Amino acid sequence: MYHQPVLKNRRTLLERAEKFISEIYFTDCNLRGRWWTCWFKVSLRIPDSWRGKQVHLRWESDGEAMVWRDEQPVQGLTKEGEKTSYVLTECLEDEEPHSISLYVELACNGLFGAGQGSMIATPDPDRKYSVQKAELVVFKQEVRELLTDLEMLVDVVKLLGEGEQRGYQALFTANEMVNLCEPTNPSSFPAARSLAQKFFSQRNGESQHTVHAMGHCHIDSAWLWPYEETIRKCARSWVTVIRLMEKNPHMVFTCSQAQQFEWVKSWYPGLFSQIQHFVEKGQFIPVGGTWVEMDGNLPSGESMVRQFLEGQRFFKQEFGNYCKEFWLPDTFGYSAQLPQLMQCSGITRFLTQKLSWNLVNTFPHNTFFWEGLDGSQVLTHFPPGNSYEMKGKVEDLVNTVKNNKDKGRANHSAALFGFGDGGGGPTQLMLDRLDRVQDTDGLPRVQMSSPDRLFSELEADSSLLCTWTGELFLELHNGTYTTQAQIKLGNRQCETLLHDVEVASSLALCLDKTFQYPSQQLQILWRQLLLNQFHDVIPGTCIEMVVEDALRYYQGNTDSTDTSVAVLNTLPWERTEVLPLAGGAPEHQQPCLGRVTDYYSVNSHRSLAQCSYSKHNTMVLFFHISTRKLFRARMKPFSLLCVCSREAISHGCSGNQFVVFDDVPLYWDAWDVMDYHLQTRKPVVEVVRPVQVSSPGGLRGSVTFTLRISDKSTITQEIILDAMCPYVRFNTQVEWLESHKFLKVEFPVRVRSPNATYEIQFGHLQRPTHRNTSWDWARFEVWGHKWADLSEHGFGVSLLNDSKYGYSVYQNTLTLSLLRAPKAPDANADMGSHQFTYAVMPHTGTFQEASVIQWAYNLNNPLRLIDHAPGFHTASRSAFSVSAAAVILETIKQAEDRKDALVLRLYESHGSSVTAYLTSCFPITEAWHCDLLERVDPSRPAPITASGISISFNPFQIVSLLLYLK
Repeated sequence: MYHQPVLKNRRTLLERAEKFISEIYFTDCNLRGRWWTCWFKVSLRIPDSWRGKQVHLRWESDGEAMVWRDEQPVQGLTKEGEKTSYVLTECLEDEEPHSISLYVELACNGLFGAGQGSMIATPDPDRKYSVQKAELVVFKQEVRELLTDLEMLVDVVKLLGEGEQRGYQALFTANEMVNLCEPTNPSSFPAARSLAQKFFSQRNGESQHTVHAMGHCHIDSAWLWPYEETIRKCARSWVTVIRLMEKNPHMVFTCSQAQQFEWVKSWYPGLFSQIQHFVEKGQFIPVGGTWVEMDGNLPSGESMVRQFLEGQRFFKQEFGNYCKEFWLPDTFGYSAQLPQLMQCSGITRFLTQKLSWNLVNTFPHNTFFWEGLDGSQVLTHFPPGNSYEMKGKVEDLVNTVKNNKDKGRANHSAALFGFGDGGGGPTQLMLDRLDRVQDTDGLPRVQMSSPDRLFSELEADSSLLCTWTGELFLELHNGTYTTQAQIKLGNRQCETLLHDVEVASSLALCLDKTFQYPSQQLQILWRQLLLNQFHDVIPGTCIEMVVEDALRYYQGNTDSTDTSVAVLNTLPWERTEVLPLAGGAPEHQQPCLGRVTDYYSVNSHRSLAQCSYSKHNTMVLFFHISTRKLFRARMKPFSLLCVCSREAISHGCSGNQFVVFDDVPLYWDAWDVMDYHLQTRKPVVEVVRPVQVSSPGGLRGSVTFTLRISDKSTITQEIILDAMCPYVRFNTQVEWLESHKFLKVEFPVRVRSPNATYEIQFGHLQRPTHRNTSWDWARFEVWGHKWADLSEHGFGVSLLNDSKYGYSVYQNTLTLSLLRAPKAPDANADMGSHQFTYAVMPHTGTFQEASVIQWAYNLNNPLRLIDHAPGFHTASRSAFSVSAAAVILETIKQAEDRKDALVLRLYESHGSSVTAYLTSCFPITEAWHCDLLERVDPSRPAPITASGISISFNPFQIVSLLLYLK
């Protein structure tokens, strides 16, 4: 690597190195500003007099620690996770080494990061960590056993209450144990323990509820710590689980997220080999089937497909099996398309618990069938204990039975035990608690179990289970649709770029068999994008260091995929658009997914638009969209008054009205926006720079203006009308330096409808525009993707965007959420400059008839100006097209394991049953239906006819085809 020569000045070079590790200077960009660990060498000698004893290293520190022995990680230690000792020997023998050297790696963070004063506080760079204890101790197992007996008995007394005979039996048993036990005389312990064992061994009746206990360790792939620290958290937690499995052969541990397994494989290969061994034994059980536990709302449909594709393929390759259960316990809501995505990925079961966090309404089921947008169903279980980090206590078991909302319909439930979020996992004490009450009268049966065993029991007795249709909407954390706007923008842009690169590469492959499809590079880029879709990253609920990492990944995606002068259309329909070309029109059109029927340079002199001021200080822009249609927008200095030939904006109101709200939640700052924020609405009305005509006509008419939000924040906007375009576009730049404020834009429209429609993954759904019930009211802020629509019979208005996800439609007002300003866990969240685009599109007929779906794709997938790729011809052609407007060709990619085949993914977007024909200019020898894992269904060839490949769709159905090329 070449470096510019520097003057070899000792002082400057030395001081540079000193500053790079300084605790005082430049900590924003030196090593001290990163998460870091320090190492302790521990030399110890066990006294000979401890022969026959169980000897531990006792270690207590503020930070998480890892014990290394013989150059291998052997034990995680964390005070918060109740793991403060490493077992040196179970029973010291003469032939064992008495002198031992260990290394302890200590992280400068606890289980929940490095915040000061509050768990979600911004990391404190000045926070100090200390080691409180480093001791060689004899562990007295008999004392621990007696303590556990008494703890469990006392909990039974408290939780069963005075009305239960069994509670009194526990009370008298505990009292008699105290009578028998002499703390200074260990020989009295066995008699006391025998009383406890007699109580715990009194069995249940056959009808008692069964709790399926599974060890678990939910580790956020990033949250209050960066990705780098998560790698160490995984190692600390999982090596501890391995030690527990060695001691407890009946223990079962469930573990999700292929990305975390891949990290451990790369950084701790010895540990990964041990994990593979216990996976084969059936104790360490990979679950989930996805690359990470992603957000359930914001990733695109294709991103969710890739979560399953990358995750399931990893689990199959490394452990020999696909996952049967989708595992997403901590995500902030669940898309109505997830059941279909699961089914098409070989998964029929789903476990989560997050809807127990609902702020307003209590979800009515724990075990039920969840029916998705297309009618696909999956058996779904919410552990009734409402937690994924139980501790094996009596309280956990009692709550599991008490909270079960499907009593009489389901007699089996999961109990996930182990410290979570920041890792940690199960402890020996938790296992000991559960072992005591496997079949104890008065408590549910407890068995160490697996997800497969739990769901098999539920499936065997599922005839009375209820069905929930549609999305699983979390009535909390709806600020996550907007927080950290740059992450949302990066996600949308990278999803689009990867789509376009795959399309262009697939077309190049079809044209030139020597073309090397960049499959390995694309996998790296996809995995980085999927990682950033983790449920604390894309929602924006992470610390600033994670935001920086995420934005760096997005930039890497852009740098690796962006190209720059022919026109490439990566969407499967014809497009006519105005392009800003500095050097005039390109010489050629490249082969496109859909044809580019016409394109114009904005400096063309063809006059299709006019822009002018009226004497009433209003701006009028109008275009001839075709020879017979007129599209007009009339504006005041900074707001829209009417759009289209029919008045679209409500009488006396202004569209494009910016509004600011106070935004102070109860606790979860980056997560929550509360309903009471709606009472603090303040319109943005102060004009800094009045409306000016920036493009007077021709192919584009546009005006610009600047508004002041506060003394620190401004909005500059260009409102654009292009020839042949049915929407008004708003290119927006915001300088945003607020604190606990929420910026939105409103469009009160002349439409009356009880429901608004929102795009989701591979489809759309409706939500109410009224607040009749508490379920309606709880949806005061909702999520959607590229568009939302409010329509009555014959007319409607759609709101399109290129990077936003938060919406609100109340009565007749369409509102798009733009920016928030929370201060925890990132004190600088969303501060700075933002650029984004949204558009308003009035239409006649339904949004389906007006092609709103296609126009939203156009806004997000601009025509690409690219260099000539190898094998690309200069003639204009359409590579693939679909005969039905309702069917969207979403994805074209090379097949995972077949270099001579493409995978095409299509979906029905209108909510209709339809048969479509897929045609191509390329010769195709065979076509087969496959699932999302690209496994061919040998019973379902796709017939190739003279009209093309015939495909039948149900409403919102996703279809994947494997096409063999000639």
